Amino acid sequence: MSTGGNGGQATDAAAQTIPLGTVITTTNWRQYQQFMPDGMVTLFEGQSLWKMPDDVAMTVGPTVIHPLPTGYLAATEKYGATTKLVELPDGGFTISGYQGGIPFPDPTEPHRGWKILADFWYRYMPHIVVNTPDNPGFNCTLDGYGNISCIKGLWVARQLSFNTDPGTPSSFPGAEGKYYTTWFMVEEPEQQRYSTTLTMEYTDLSRPEDVFIFVPSLRRTQRLSAAARCSSSGTEMTPDDGRFGFDGTIPDFSANLIGTRKILSEMDIKSAGAAFPDNYDMPLGWPKPSWGQWELRDSYVLDLRKLPAKAAGYCYGKRIIYVDQQFFGPLWLDLYDPKMQLWKVALLQPIVTNIPRIGPQNSSGAWYAHWWNLQNHHATFQGPKDGHGYNVLLNDNVPSNYLDIERYATPGGLSAVMR
Repeated sequence: MSTGGNGGQATDAAAQTIPLGTVITTTNWRQYQQFMPDGMVTLFEGQSLWKMPDDVAMTVGPTVIHPLPTGYLAATEKYGATTKLVELPDGGFTISGYQGGIPFPDPTEPHRGWKILADFWYRYMPHIVVNTPDNPGFNCTLDGYGNISCIKGLWVARQLSFNTDPGTPSSFPGAEGKYYTTWFMVEEPEQQRYSTTLTMEYTDLSRPEDVFIFVPSLRRTQRLSAAARCSSSGTEMTPDDGRFGFDGTIPDFSANLIGTRKILSEMDIKSAGAAFPDNYDMPLGWPKPSWGQWELRDSYVLDLRKLPAKAAGYCYGKRIIYVDQQFFGPLWLDLYDPKMQLWKVALLQPIVTNIPRIGPQNSSGAWYAHWWNLQNHHATFQGPKDGHGYNVLLNDNVPSNYLDIERYATPGGLSAVMR
């Protein structure tokens, strides 16, 4: 078994561990590479411009499991038997009968990989996540010469259907047919201020997402082509890399399970990357030791590829995604170009956050993400201004003005951006 580098060691890795308190450095990392995604190994090997800093220090702590929300698990038990995998004429898959929770709580063959992809797609998330103007999210790019460019902005992300949070309707009135929307408005720099993007996902998995942008200079909204899935807008992320790691039209992809592995991840971040680059280990932009301890997480290793009939012109040959087996969130990405050469790697860090009436969760809508483009010597970093995501507002803590579905979850609401 191989994901392109050290994947052949995965069979034995599941039975092994790393002693608590171990500090992984550039001197001893090879002893622990079986617990690293292939892209992390590449950074340690140091053959690219992007390589681990000499002073990197990753302290291994205990693995902490935060049970999934009671309502989400109740929906899993109630509706699991009604959720079915449906094969499409083009060789892809969709699901029918889904009403909430984990679609396939015990994914088995046949098509186990695609069932895990569905579990990833419908992983638990709070029904609303907001970065306020007092705590804007940041998106910073870094080139090989050390030049940095950042934007900051306001996020409003909403799950409109299949909700399981306490006191929340399964589907919000007025949002029929919509699953998830993300509204983002630039606040800095000034010359881009009020530029706003609305992304809309649908309950029909085969329906491509819609993307609308508000252009301040034109005072009007434009709809982007649903086929433009490889544009990057100057960052490492394409539209298919959105929504915390993968945002493609999943019936258009095959999903093969390469295997299961324990991999190093860091999620319970204390005082972390609130300031880029000051709080990062440069020049790579790796988390400093002050970010907290790393833990071993059981993960599924999925190989996602566009179906052959839809692959022409697509930017990625394959996407290797490491999915946490407990909360189904993404932990790491290895992205390959159409020639199957490693192109980009990404460390994804969902921040453990306390959700009102639910408690601490890994998949909370607050995260740090580090994307390195190995071929083009470019990188992108994302996160909330506050170091631990405490100022990311979730569910009951969200001010009422952000609950307006018309304003923050429909194209018509974009016309109110500059009012």
